Amino acid sequence: MRMIEDHGSFEGRQQVWEHDSRETRTPMRFSVYLPPAAKAGPAPVVWWLSGLTCNEQNFIIKAGAQRYASELGLIIVGPDTSPRGPALDGGEVAGDPDGQGEIGPSAGYYLDATQAPWAPHYRMRSYVEGELPEVVAANFPADMSRQGMCGHSMGGHGALTVSLRNPGRFRATSALAPISAPTKVESGRKRLRAYLGEDEQAWRAYDATCLIEDGGRLPELLVDQGLDDPLMERLRPDLLEAACREHGQSLELRRLAGYGHNYYFVASVIGEHLRWHAERLRP
Repeated sequence: MRMIEDHGSFEGRQQVWEHDSRETRTPMRFSVYLPPAAKAGPAPVVWWLSGLTCNEQNFIIKAGAQRYASELGLIIVGPDTSPRGPALDGGEVAGDPDGQGEIGPSAGYYLDATQAPWAPHYRMRSYVEGELPEVVAANFPADMSRQGMCGHSMGGHGALTVSLRNPGRFRATSALAPISAPTKVESGRKRLRAYLGEDEQAWRAYDATCLIEDGGRLPELLVDQGLDDPLMERLRPDLLEAACREHGQSLELRRLAGYGHNYYFVASVIGEHLRWHAERLRP
């Protein structure tokens, strides 16, 4: 691994690391906030998954999470949202062929692609669920028996689906304005078709509402949604709410007036989410 950044932050350290990924076959970067409590021994881990157009930088620069993580004694790990590199950013797999920026770099969607040209490198599901936790466990003072999962937008989709596919791994799961039902909206169907092909059954593993319909369960689930979010028709929190109600999944869905889909929203609620996680990650 290679350290890219190391900054003092609220008596802890905000770092960015790079390593050569076996899953994506590219260099991958991820951020790690180490609270002061981590100097004394292993600390609980909250995974943060960012949204469309983001990399490992957006959250650590804009969310203001370090203050809360320092107080609560939480390690926060945030991977990039997709593989990077000259062959991807400037070659034949560079971005959305329709020019919308919704497929390709910064849009890994936390899935393992099966279709050309994405399949060789776009393995963000295996990276987030398997490889990166191995890297973190081996190199940082992380208590892997106390993990939480959180994300925003496309990363909220990732947080929900990763947790539902891995029952028992995460003590706490929350999401901010998540893409909740991508198989049921055209923007989501476009991405799933590009990465996974025409077999809609395969899409269900990457749709939180489908996973709940198919038996996936979490002990608790917290979701915040701004009522002024211009992307509401793509996110469909109502479908997530309906699936949870019908299938007995505990859900606290907070609809918050005056908030949109941006980091002003994320920064406004991240402290509450981290406190919620910390309560559930106590020894």
